[in-house]
Order: sequence, then C-alpha cells, then structure tokens
Amino acid sequence: MAARDYGQYSGISRAVELVGERWALLIIRDLLVGPRRYGELAAGLPRIPSNILAARLKELQAAGVIRRAPRSRVIVYELTPYGRELEPVVLALGAWGFKALDDPREEQIITPDSMTMDLRTAFRPQVALELPATAYAARLGAAELLIRVDGSSLDVRRGDGQVDLAFAFEEGAGIRRLISGELAAECAIATGVVEVLRGRGDLLNRFADTFHLAA
Repeated sequence: MAARDYGQYSGISRAVELVGERWALLIIRDLLVGPRRYGELAAGLPRIPSNILAARLKELQAAGVIRRAPRSRVIVYELTPYGRELEPVVLALGAWGFKALDDPREEQIITPDSMTMDLRTAFRPQVALELPATAYAARLGAAELLIRVDGSSLDVRRGDGQVDLAFAFEEGAGIRRLISGELAAECAIATGVVEVLRGRGDLLNRFADTFHLAA
C-alpha cells in the first residue's frame, strides 16, 4: 500500500502514489546519475530530514523502483529496470520546470547530480550529431563536471580531465541564461558570466548549441 492512496483506478494516480511523495522524485533524479550510498544521497539533498530519506527509500524499495545492492563491501541504492523507465519522465519534467525558473535564491544550491540531469535534459543529440566530438569541463560552485559529447552520445561525470574547453560560471543564473539563449556565448564571456579557464573560448558557442532549453 502506498503512503498516499487517492482512491482512483488510473495509471496517473497510481504513479503519483508511488513516486509523488515529497523528495521521492529528487531521490530518483540523483539515482538516474548512478548508484549512491545513503550518505551520498543525504549530502546531495541537504535539506531532507534523515527520517524522511529513510522512509522514502523504504517506500521506493517496496514499490520496486529502487533496490539495495552490495558494491565493494558497501551498500548502495540503485534504480531497478522498472525505476529506470522514469528517466524520460524526469527529463520531461525538468524541461517543463525550466520554463518557470528565475534566478536562484541565495540559499539554493546546484549539486553535481542536479547539474548532470539538467545537462541531460538540455542535450540536443540531433544537433550534436552534426558537430565534432568535444570535451568540456564545467564548474559551478561545488559542481565540477567533465562533459563529453561524441555524436549523439553524451557522457557526464564528476571531475576534470583533458578537454577542449574548461569554463566556470560566476553564478547559478549563468547556466540558465546561456542554455536558454537569453545570453549569447560571446556576451557571457565578455561580461564575466562565464570565465574561460583553458582551451578555446569560441567553443562555448558549440556548447550553447548542443545544450539548449527554451525558457
């Protein structure tokens, strides 16, 4: 029995019963990036009370959405195949929610996992297919990501490495303004919204073409 029962027999009501409780979809969002230990999930969702995180994990396991798995002598949480079917739903919700984003408030954070999923949401494989393979390193606060685009394939992971362009956003609003087209790549660099750390600054245009969401 789900934590909430709407008393309706429909696919949508059942889906909301399974994953509609507060924090559930954010847990799923982070697990779409990869398996996580309990502490890693808590660190990525710093406002979630520990009892709520434990309850959501238990509910999602009971629903067959996630499972506990041993990895190198530690227990991680990972999505089941059934849970992974939520990926297009989460990406579509991210694109829909992007339209309502304002500039971030001071207390709001961007985590590596949230930024990874935002990039997956904004990725345009049909555009990338026509562009040369490119590697980027993007930094925004604590989020440091290595982004590799090769044709219609996208790989995003934490860390740094050999890249064609490394850049940093001055503020959280910068990435929204860039991928929405509100701010052109050249202007982003000229105004300091984006700092080129190394590599070819003109490749920021390619990044903005590859990752785009309409505001």
